[in-house]
Amino acid sequence: MRNDIPSTLTRTIVCKQGAVRAVRFNGDGNYCITCGSDKSVKLWNPHREVLLKTYSGHGYEVLDAQASCDNSQICSCGMDKSVVVFDVATGNAVRKYRGHAGTVNCVKFNEESTLVLSGSVDGTIRTWDCRTRKMDPIQILDEATDSVTSLQVSDYEILSGSADGCIRRYDLRNGKMFVDFIGKSVSSTSFTRDGQCVLTSTMDDSIKLMDKDTGEMLNEFKGHQNHDYKIDNCLNREDTCVVSGSEDGYVYFWDLVEAKVIHKMQHEGHKVVHSLTFHPTETCLITAAADKIYVWRSSPASEDG
Repeated sequence: MRNDIPSTLTRTIVCKQGAVRAVRFNGDGNYCITCGSDKSVKLWNPHREVLLKTYSGHGYEVLDAQASCDNSQICSCGMDKSVVVFDVATGNAVRKYRGHAGTVNCVKFNEESTLVLSGSVDGTIRTWDCRTRKMDPIQILDEATDSVTSLQVSDYEILSGSADGCIRRYDLRNGKMFVDFIGKSVSSTSFTRDGQCVLTSTMDDSIKLMDKDTGEMLNEFKGHQNHDYKIDNCLNREDTCVVSGSEDGYVYFWDLVEAKVIHKMQHEGHKVVHSLTFHPTETCLITAAADKIYVWRSSPASEDG
């Protein structure tokens, strides 16, 4: 087995928060956040299987979350149309932004964690300033003609995927927007780690690797199932493998260059594997299916995590 693939299941954690809607590593990979259908956000040390804190403040299912760059705050969003910023230490909700007209699918901090960006079923991306007391968004991007399903933020770019079949990249340095029409509803989109390409999953069982600047399709990855649910994709730490969840209960790994399935990992009960997150520096993957998260490593980790 290639050592860039985390193929060994080291922990299975029952989250006790209904269905786990999303799982996300924090910036340094020591902790992870889970979003539950029971309205809660939970902070874990997944390497030791320890629940550190539970955050309450949403009125309905929580769909996405992210930790700030200094790990002091967590932003989250959900089906109650709101975006909440929690203080990690106290567990209090310090900001609650309401402005979206429907379910908020995805949420991200900017690079400095001074702004929160949220994408919604209402077709808009809203930017909220955490440094002020104002509750109105400082910017609204309303170019999408359908639900915004996926959001990525780099130091000077915003990348969004929409159910209208397009990915949009906003270059904040020169105020330009680039649109690539993919065809089918976009369920997940992400930058490669080198920032040169964009990986986009669409709801026709396909993942496409596109050149960020030219819009050229460099490769297509198939074999998994994705036509009903929003399924996450990502790349491994070295940018050598494409990783995706699937509706048949497996996680699929493709070789980035050859576009062949090189490995797949089964989850018990063949539940839909819809969310996953790759460790920023180690060969470690966490996947979410039903009410559990699964920690995978390339080799069993030492007990001190």
